[in-house]
Amino acid sequence: MRILGIMVLGGLLAGCASNETVQFRASNPQQQAVMRDGQPALVSRQKSSVVLVRPASRQLQARGRPVFVIGINNLAKQPVEFRVGQVDALQHVGAVDYQMQVVTFEMLAQEERNRQIAAAILTGVAGAANAYSSSRAGYGSYTTPSGRTGTFYDPTAAAIAQNNAAVLNEAMFAATIETGQRNMAVLEQSVIKDNTLMPGEWYGGQLHLSPLSDKAGGQKTYTIIITVGDDRHVVDVAQGPAGT
Repeated sequence: MRILGIMVLGGLLAGCASNETVQFRASNPQQQAVMRDGQPALVSRQKSSVVLVRPASRQLQARGRPVFVIGINNLAKQPVEFRVGQVDALQHVGAVDYQMQVVTFEMLAQEERNRQIAAAILTGVAGAANAYSSSRAGYGSYTTPSGRTGTFYDPTAAAIAQNNAAVLNEAMFAATIETGQRNMAVLEQSVIKDNTLMPGEWYGGQLHLSPLSDKAGGQKTYTIIITVGDDRHVVDVAQGPAGT
């Protein structure tokens, strides 16, 4: 149920507009390229584990991070270790392989914390502007028919404006905090992390990779190597414009 939920969540999170799709190639008899809910996927079976890989969305952003949902099943009679640090990814451009970075949960969480700091600063600036504007409320000027001018202060109008500004600022700060907490909760729930799999246990989550190089032009090919215990699952991926 956890794997299914993560796969559904992954589709919702990464379902923004994009223009590339992926295909998998079975590179040995222990692998099978399949379709899961209308999306390409790869099943890789080794001695002690099964790995299921599919894209987190139906289309990927051309210059964005490729995101995959990984499901791992421990077939052994003893616990096996999965470590994100042991996942490798290589992009193939001609005869040259380029290392792709695996973007870990910790990296994504730090990015979100940085985003929250920036959002808090912008919210603070907006709040200060609202407070200053409300502090000037109630002040006005007048001109009499005889041409005499002057200023006045309306404490009721000032109180109303300051109260409205306080309510607006409170709502802005609350929304900023709520968005940050929600984003962190989504990362915690969806991104794959280090895990010890008990016998027969399924575990999985989203695997984020660094953006692909455009050096090759057109279709891009890369390999994701997922190590589970002593098993090594080699996943070959082709990514290109949708419809190809």
